[in-house]
Amino acid sequence: MATVFIPAQLRELSGGVQSVEIEARNVREIVDQLDEMFPGFKDRICTDGNISPSLQVSIDSIMTSRGMIAKVKPQSEVHFIPAIGGG
Repeated sequence: MATVFIPAQLRELSGGVQSVEIEARNVREIVDQLDEMFPGFKDRICTDGNISPSLQVSIDSIMTSRGMIAKVKPQSEVHFIPAIGGG
């Protein structure tokens, strides 16, 4: 199962849980399962059914631009990271 790390700013939804093990083939399945485990999670990280522009998804230390369709392997580590902006 993939290890999914809960961002610090969303741990109030998870009751302080920092990571969970989830069986999923892609980010969409991870998000759906996280929302089942921690209601409201999807609303906080998604906009119009996609990962919010204010977040980046890292799978196995590689940032992906594929959003919800990004593939996840059984032993993957998945992080939702706040996007850095500015200039």
